Amino acid sequence: MDLRVGEEVPMEEDDEFMLSRNYFLAKEGSTSRKKSARKLSDIDLVDEQVLRMAVSVIKPKHEKEIESLLKSYKDLYSKWLFELRCGFGLLMHGFGSKKILLEDFASTTLTDYGVVVINGYLPSVNIKQVVITLAEVLSDQLKHKRKNSTGSKSGTQQPFSSQSIEDLLSFLNLQLPDDKDCFICVVIHNIDGPSLRDSESQQYLARIASCSLVRMVASVDHVNAPLLWDKKMVHTQFNWCWYHVPTFAPYKFEGSFFPLVLANCGNSQTTKTALVVLQSLTPNAQSMPINALYTKCRERFLVSNQVTLNSHLTEFKDHELVKVGRHADGQDCLHIPLPSEALGQLLQELG
Repeated sequence: MDLRVGEEVPMEEDDEFMLSRNYFLAKEGSTSRKKSARKLSDIDLVDEQVLRMAVSVIKPKHEKEIESLLKSYKDLYSKWLFELRCGFGLLMHGFGSKKILLEDFASTTLTDYGVVVINGYLPSVNIKQVVITLAEVLSDQLKHKRKNSTGSKSGTQQPFSSQSIEDLLSFLNLQLPDDKDCFICVVIHNIDGPSLRDSESQQYLARIASCSLVRMVASVDHVNAPLLWDKKMVHTQFNWCWYHVPTFAPYKFEGSFFPLVLANCGNSQTTKTALVVLQSLTPNAQSMPINALYTKCRERFLVSNQVTLNSHLTEFKDHELVKVGRHADGQDCLHIPLPSEALGQLLQELG
């Protein structure tokens, strides 16, 4: 409303102004009061194992409808196979776990091809080991085809585990003019998983997908998953065919590696995780002092070479039992991210 000098403000607008002014004055006064000392960490949360047991006994809902929806996608299996044979990759998105859907597609439709499954929802995924496994599966498939066609076995070659990742990718990108339908499939559950979200992992996965003898089938669940790739990766390397396939199935497997919101994931849970990892290692790896130098480890006959020491440290770092930091003098230092009480409990249980 346009007001001129000398005109009076209507009583209704004046009352509204005073009401809003009093509101903000009251808010300002409340901020000056003493704040509560209570913290979110003070809440007594239930142990994670107890909570997971309670969650496991909850009866699933709409099982028949979910099963019917999954069966309806079977009509697309032949189309998906055709697109794989044409050189495309398949990317499944939509609400609900797609693990059962992809594994059913692989076990029923991809029986003529070698299949490697990668669980991207795991805390850690070794890309080099993935490429080695793909090369081994492809090699076995090629040997089988040559044996059936010629009746002779191929010669020996260098083990894939000792080859560089570049050599392995070159092997996966061989050109076979005599057999256009020879390839292996890699099925990735949650290609946007926490262990694969870094740029380096996505670049390697894109290079794997672009190999001539590899076809990729993957699922995504994060709303920002497409931001992991640029235009070249989407249209040239992955060469995705996008499919909206909501299943509304619970994320039973994918969520098993994430801490529950209402669970106590404090020192006791970290100690349990450390205990499981350490008990699964060899006695030498269990007794190896983390902060010792390579020379001291060798003197105590804990490791015989630097490679063995690095493998142990990699195992610890993958399971977040060891953190790497840089000292003031520029050297990399290792420390255990566990409090003294948790370390004492861990030593007692290991003893």
